Amino acid sequence: MGHADTLLAMGGAFLAAAFLARLGRRIGLPTIPLFMLAGILLGPHTPGLVLVDDPHQLEMLSALGLVLLLFYLGLEFHLDDVRNGGRRLVAAGGIYLVLNIGAGLGFGFALGWGVREALVLAGVLGISSSAIVTKILIDLGRIGRPETRLILGVIVVEDLFLAMYLAVLQPVIGGAENLTDAALQAAKAFAFLLLLAAVARYGTRLVGRLIAVRDNELLVISFLGAAVLVAGVSEALGVADAIGAFMVGLIFAGTPSAPRIRRLVHPLRDAFAAVFFFAFGLAIDPADLASVAAPLAVAVALTLVMNVAAGLIAARLYGYGPRPAADIATTLLARGEFALILAAMAAGAGLDGRLAPFIAGYVLVLAVLGPVMAGRSDRLAAALVAVRNLVRRERRAVRDPGEADTATPEPTKPSRS
Repeated sequence: MGHADTLLAMGGAFLAAAFLARLGRRIGLPTIPLFMLAGILLGPHTPGLVLVDDPHQLEMLSALGLVLLLFYLGLEFHLDDVRNGGRRLVAAGGIYLVLNIGAGLGFGFALGWGVREALVLAGVLGISSSAIVTKILIDLGRIGRPETRLILGVIVVEDLFLAMYLAVLQPVIGGAENLTDAALQAAKAFAFLLLLAAVARYGTRLVGRLIAVRDNELLVISFLGAAVLVAGVSEALGVADAIGAFMVGLIFAGTPSAPRIRRLVHPLRDAFAAVFFFAFGLAIDPADLASVAAPLAVAVALTLVMNVAAGLIAARLYGYGPRPAADIATTLLARGEFALILAAMAAGAGLDGRLAPFIAGYVLVLAVLGPVMAGRSDRLAAALVAVRNLVRRERRAVRDPGEADTATPEPTKPSRS
């Protein structure tokens, strides 16, 4: 009977996500929040039909969806972009981390929920959702845009940071006093990432030979097995499983089989990503959100401001104008899987009970707002242009107050004064 329940949950999740996604596309809504809405409506926390009463039934499928999303992200990212980006790329990622994590830490202390809670909130507000960002870029067809390389670079910097952050934060929020153990765990995670990066840089020729098969079936089994295996090893070593999957994608991106892998992974990525977002919606209880509505609204507004500021600064580093800056700011707005990991860690450590509903509400709002704003980033770009022009006029007025009055009209045009 348990097996039948799992199959019913799986089939229902796919069909519900597909139905709402088709409905949403008719009215111009992105698929991500609709997948989540399907999970909320058909989960155990809302009245009516309960398709899945235990979110753990989809836990493995959800994890596979995250692994495939990040694996695809790795396929689209190239080490040459990181190497060519160099200091600018690190600076752009650092700007995002400093502004958003700094704002999150200050916000956490201002709430007064506790020091450990503030450290958790710093990570929740500070790190974008790699899964949602990847899905936004795919859905909006922006993978090939120049600023997308910068966006992916920021995600990589954030992901590398969060690997270290998780390793250090776990013993801290758990009340551990042994900093040596925390340092050893962080060093172990960092060494593993360096090993994968070395393979991506120097071992792609060998990897390419190992997976060089003509049969598509064998190729799918090969890259899927590698992504899942390395993700599992990453998790065992204290590195987020999604980062391990990303690094495998980065390795395979340098092989001759990369174009075939991208084509073959598409249907798998889309199907299991839908289950990932559906399963996330299952965990949200709308009734708990009322108690944290005020801090939730402040946190969302703070994140919006910090993301726009960081997007403008990062775009300026690369010489981009208002439109790419708006794309960068809105695409990186969403928060998701990393925040949920932190929520689970906080619950296991017995931290303030308000953290769980706050994180759930915060992620839900930004997971909906992020794709919507990214799809309408032209409006933010227009606003940024208007602000820029206004600032320029004000500066000219301060520099030369009489310029407008003394300006001589063009000979061919009559004066309007």
